[in-house]
Amino acid sequence: MFLRATIRKKDGKEHRYWSVVENRRLSSGRVVQRHVLYLGEINSSQELAWRKSIEVLEDGSREPRSLALFPEDRCEGLLEDASIVRLRLSELSLRRPRQWGACWLALMLWQELGLDEFWAERLAASRKGTRWDRVLFVLVAYRLIAPGSEWRLHREWFGRSALADLLGGDEALADPHALYGCHDRLLAHKEALFSHLVGRWRDLFNVSFDVLLYDLTSTYFESDPPLDEQDKRRHGYSRDHRGDCVQVVIALVVTPEGFPLAYEVLSGNTTDSTTLRAFLAKIERQYGKARRVWCMDRGVPTEAVLEEMRSSDPPIQYLVGTPKGRLNRLEQALLAKPWREARPGVRVKLLPQEGELYVFAESQERIGKERSMRRRQLKWLWGRLAQLAAMKQPRDALLMKLGAAQTKAPAAWRLIDIDTGEEGFTYQLNRQKLRRARRREGRYLLRTTLIETDPVKLWNYYLQLVVVEEAFRTLKGDLAIRPIFHQDEARIEAHIFIAFLAYCLYVTLGGRLKPLAPGLTARRALEKFAAVQMVDVHIPTTDGRELCLTRYTQPEPDLKLLLERLKLTLPAQPPPRITAAQATAARPV
Repeated sequence: MFLRATIRKKDGKEHRYWSVVENRRLSSGRVVQRHVLYLGEINSSQELAWRKSIEVLEDGSREPRSLALFPEDRCEGLLEDASIVRLRLSELSLRRPRQWGACWLALMLWQELGLDEFWAERLAASRKGTRWDRVLFVLVAYRLIAPGSEWRLHREWFGRSALADLLGGDEALADPHALYGCHDRLLAHKEALFSHLVGRWRDLFNVSFDVLLYDLTSTYFESDPPLDEQDKRRHGYSRDHRGDCVQVVIALVVTPEGFPLAYEVLSGNTTDSTTLRAFLAKIERQYGKARRVWCMDRGVPTEAVLEEMRSSDPPIQYLVGTPKGRLNRLEQALLAKPWREARPGVRVKLLPQEGELYVFAESQERIGKERSMRRRQLKWLWGRLAQLAAMKQPRDALLMKLGAAQTKAPAAWRLIDIDTGEEGFTYQLNRQKLRRARRREGRYLLRTTLIETDPVKLWNYYLQLVVVEEAFRTLKGDLAIRPIFHQDEARIEAHIFIAFLAYCLYVTLGGRLKPLAPGLTARRALEKFAAVQMVDVHIPTTDGRELCLTRYTQPEPDLKLLLERLKLTLPAQPPPRITAAQATAARPV
């Protein structure tokens, strides 16, 4: 990097503007210069009648002072004046590069959702002056931008970020005692936060809450099971395929746009079908009774809960998947119904029955996918059975290896008849089961209380379930909710609460981007903003002092375009600072 001066004429006078630039060599061998920092104007000694003054904060002073800056080698003919500062530009240095852009964007989203005012009212400062609302923002911004442990936040990340500059704080915001203490103050405000966010999303994006998507996921702990029997960390069905680890279950309700309405942390051994009744009551208690449509997977509701939803006042509408066993009972009635096209490659049959509407869907794309998966499993299992049949081994060892094969290819296992009698081990393909499996591939059954008869709308309702699945992928992927290092149950729930807040910022950014840059994800936008760094430009003076200009780097052209589309304006650069005069004698000019 090096300094570059640009001379421009204005009102008959020459003005000299300084910038920090760097050279970049292209693949063609040509060298181009990239603008990194704009430092502003520094006077020339030829301008005796006019001086450009800037407001500079001196050490130990609260009020800025106007100073005129001149390069050391361009001070001929200047009169002695205490307001003139001569700079040694040849000794300029850049220090403390830190990430600024993504931190600033996170702060803008935080303020846009009104979370700064919300938490300032509820998290009062401690007697020692700890600003708990700012500590919470540090935790949420860290989870959004570069998730990790609180120890890493304290030891590494906070110092490499510009959060202290943006919040007007210091390292105390990332003190480990403050970080953990903040966790203990959050859960009491969870219900109030849900209501606040619903109002903000309604104002910002005109979101309606007529359709709700409900699903559950699990997150596991690589730790020993807790001794407390009331602890929520328990063994259960693991969506992460880690049944060997204790876990908690997270139930989440989101809108089709991905905006979360509420969530709950449940015991790790909670069965999906036991959660819906409590969540229906929770939503009605907090947001009142209304005509809502709930979309769920087939394992969530029970027949008893569906009956309660149908008989409630007003009725609670639903669209849910149906176990394949029910298809056997309705197969004959469905055969007589005509196919109707929902979209190219997807067709459905509608069957009204007993106050509900059954939707039998067939997707050519899904047929191809499931058939390919079944063939791959069957091919592997057939080869493995051939290997086991050729082996001479005790019956107990054979049964153990057959069990391992069944675990690896359960769908294909159901299509093969295996006999492990005393006379030997035989296997053969059950062609009747294979034909039945082929008829069911790519086809599934839905049920709903909606009176809608348009297959396109019914199909699109069910497809919206991928939104809640995407929310879980974001929590586990981009926001890295795991690993959870806490051992105390309350802090585990507070950790998930902080991840939920980070997800709220994430989907708010996604909501802003969708109409303006639909091909740009929230994560990619954060990466673009993260390229903007903040550095301290230190320039020694001839009188032993040092001028410090804290500057964020110039955004790239594509980021400038994005800022314009989002209607965001970068703040003014921080004011310069100058150190107090040193005891050493100044070098003569």
